Amino acid sequence: MTFKEQYNKKILIELAKELGIENPMQVPHIEKIVLNMGIGTYVASGNKDYSSLKNDFALIAGQLPRINHARKAISNFKLREGMPVGMMVTLRGQRMYDFLEKLISIVLPRVRDFRGVSARSFDNEGNYHFGIKEHTIFPEVPQLDVVKSHGMQVTIKMRTTSKDHSKALLDKLGFPFSK
Repeated sequence: MTFKEQYNKKILIELAKELGIENPMQVPHIEKIVLNMGIGTYVASGNKDYSSLKNDFALIAGQLPRINHARKAISNFKLREGMPVGMMVTLRGQRMYDFLEKLISIVLPRVRDFRGVSARSFDNEGNYHFGIKEHTIFPEVPQLDVVKSHGMQVTIKMRTTSKDHSKALLDKLGFPFSK
């Protein structure tokens, strides 16, 4: 049974019973996962070629990232209008489930001295945000080719009514929250 089948056929049904929700449309669902990587400091330090970061990010996400450019110049940050400052990927459908399964079962356990992710990183709409300090913990990234490790932000966007329901969903999925 794949992760998506297990999610749809087992986890959502158990979650509905656990939360006392009768209408299946009110059960918390994961809508999308958004990955962000800031490259402003990398480009500002004089490196004009960020293609290696772009390739690593594409390997991690399974699709090419969108490059975000600065909208206006800020001299204190050595930022010029039009400079690339970040990359982002939005995952939906099968790629989202594949990434989530890889994140829970492979990537997070590879973090050195890992004690779990914070359970307080939910926003008011029930979405979950957390950061990864090094993108090299993903097994797809070739370790020998990495010039500088970069962090990334992961946002799990959920359709839910409260933070508690979101946390219950991630608990059912086996998300490693710190105690």
